[in-house]
Amino acid sequence: MNQHLQHIQDFIESLNHLSEEDKAALLKSLKSADKDLLISEFKLERTEKVKRTTAILLEETIEELELKRKAIEDSNEALQKSLKELKAAQSQLIQSEKMASLGELTAGIAHEIQNPLNFVNNFSEVSKELLEEMLEEIQNGDMEEVNAIAQDVIENLEKINHHGQRADGIVKGMLQHSRKNSGEKEATDINVLVDEYLRLAYHGLRAKDKSFNAQLETKYDDSIGKQSIVPQDIGRVVLNLITNAFYACNQRLHTKADIKKNEYQPTVSVHTQKINQSVEISVEDNGNGIPKDIVAKIFQPFFTTKPTGQGTGLGLSLSYDIIKAHGGELNVETEEGKGTKFIITIPTTL
Repeated sequence: MNQHLQHIQDFIESLNHLSEEDKAALLKSLKSADKDLLISEFKLERTEKVKRTTAILLEETIEELELKRKAIEDSNEALQKSLKELKAAQSQLIQSEKMASLGELTAGIAHEIQNPLNFVNNFSEVSKELLEEMLEEIQNGDMEEVNAIAQDVIENLEKINHHGQRADGIVKGMLQHSRKNSGEKEATDINVLVDEYLRLAYHGLRAKDKSFNAQLETKYDDSIGKQSIVPQDIGRVVLNLITNAFYACNQRLHTKADIKKNEYQPTVSVHTQKINQSVEISVEDNGNGIPKDIVAKIFQPFFTTKPTGQGTGLGLSLSYDIIKAHGGELNVETEEGKGTKFIITIPTTL
């Protein structure tokens, strides 16, 4: 019993004027108070133990949180560094894809430049002969013939200038395609752009494989006119889709060895049309089509069905991003054994 309660008990027992019943009742209450006090002391001691344990755990938790905070900071720094490296790698991959598509264009560009150069050379040679003839006529005093020859020379020079401008345009287009994109939009004739890349892609493939021939079907909507686009970007998308279309036709041509070649005519159709407030560019082939199980993956970065070394897997992914950046959509319609159609839809701007 508590010392103070013991004194009270001794005092109660020493009182003579209290009856035994009163003493018993007081002593009972006293013992009950002593019991309650013991319980309170026990609870207090247990609470102190809990407090001490909690303080220790809290201190350990704070230390653990501090270690985690530092670990998170270190991870964040590492992630920022990795992000920077990934962005640099992405930039290099995009440039690599641009150069890969430029490689597709090289042979076609050579073919396209050779044509106007041939005209320039031929008309220059003819003009030289005409000028020599004109000198003779001047000496003969036949001014009527001189005037006629001079007119022919002027016409030839106009043709030389026209084909020179044509070659210049091809070179500028090549440089635009290869350089880093400035992101600046320009008023561009969509039909001219699409037709240019169609010819370049076809001649490029023909330069690689002389045996390949395809029927080209074009239908251009003249009402489209010029639109404000980033020409090298849209050109890159069109080139990628057309190159893929030729590849699909070529694959079907070589995988149908048991069928006579004249039973399959590789065909690539390129159409443009203005629909309400949108411009639509479609590229369709009659190749093997895309299997259903991979259609959902074709716009994913690095996904490709081409053999190793024949594709980066970035072409369609970048094309999708370019069209999205123009506020448009890039969709695909395909059926196995019949072919594939890619549809570019961009809003009209002018």
